[in-house]
Amino acid sequence: MVKRQDRLTQDDAEQASAAGPERLCAVTRESHDARDLIRFVLSPDGIVVPDLDRRLPGRGVWIGCDRNLVEKAIRTQAFSKSLKTRAEAPADLAERVDGLILKRAAGALSLANKAGLAIAGFEKVFAALEKGPVRAVLHGADAAVDGRSKIDRKYKAIQADRGRVAAIVNVLTIEQMSLAMGRGSVVHAALTPGGLSDRFLEEAGRLARYRHSTIEAAPEADPRAADDFSEFSS
Repeated sequence: MVKRQDRLTQDDAEQASAAGPERLCAVTRESHDARDLIRFVLSPDGIVVPDLDRRLPGRGVWIGCDRNLVEKAIRTQAFSKSLKTRAEAPADLAERVDGLILKRAAGALSLANKAGLAIAGFEKVFAALEKGPVRAVLHGADAAVDGRSKIDRKYKAIQADRGRVAAIVNVLTIEQMSLAMGRGSVVHAALTPGGLSDRFLEEAGRLARYRHSTIEAAPEADPRAADDFSEFSS
C-alpha cells in the first residue's frame, strides 16, 4: 500500500487531531504546532473573530502567530478561501489580536501576583535573585536601560551558575505592569517558580512572537520552546 504524501488540506489539518496537534496555516500553507498558530472562526453574522483559546464552535482557520501573516490573510481573503464562504475580516483585526494577546499576558501576570509569585521594585528584585530561584525577570518596555542591565547581568550570571537559562521579559510597559499588579509604577519585577509564572511566560512569548520580537530563552515548563525563549521584548 502506497502511503500518501500529499500536502494537508485545511480540512485534513482541522480534523487530524488524532494524528497530532499540528494545523495548517492558511497563509503559508505550512503545518505547525497548534500552539504556534492563532485560530479564527466566523461569528453568526459572518464576521471573522479570533479564538485564542481554540474552543469556539465551528470550523476554524489557522494563521501563524505573526501580525504580518494576519494582515496578509486579510489582504488575500484567506479566511473566505479557507472557509469557502463569505467571511468579513475587520480591517483592524490584526490590532484586535494584539490587544487580546496583550490582555491575556497582563491577566496572567495579575494572577501570578495574586498568588504571591510576583516581586516588584529594583531592590526587592535584586534581593530575590540572591535568595532563591527566580523563574523570570520582568522590565517595563519603557524602563531605563541602566536599571535593566544591572538586574539582567546579575540574573544571567546566577542562572548560568545553576545551569539554567535566564527568562527576561520586556513586552509590557511600566503602566501595563503596574495595572496588572495593582501597584504604582512597577518598573522592574520578578516571578518565582510556579504554574502561573509559566502561564505568564507562555502568553508573553506568544505576544513577543506576534510582534516579531526577539526571543532567546526557553521556559522550563515547555521543552517544545527550548530554542524560543529567554528574552521577550516588544
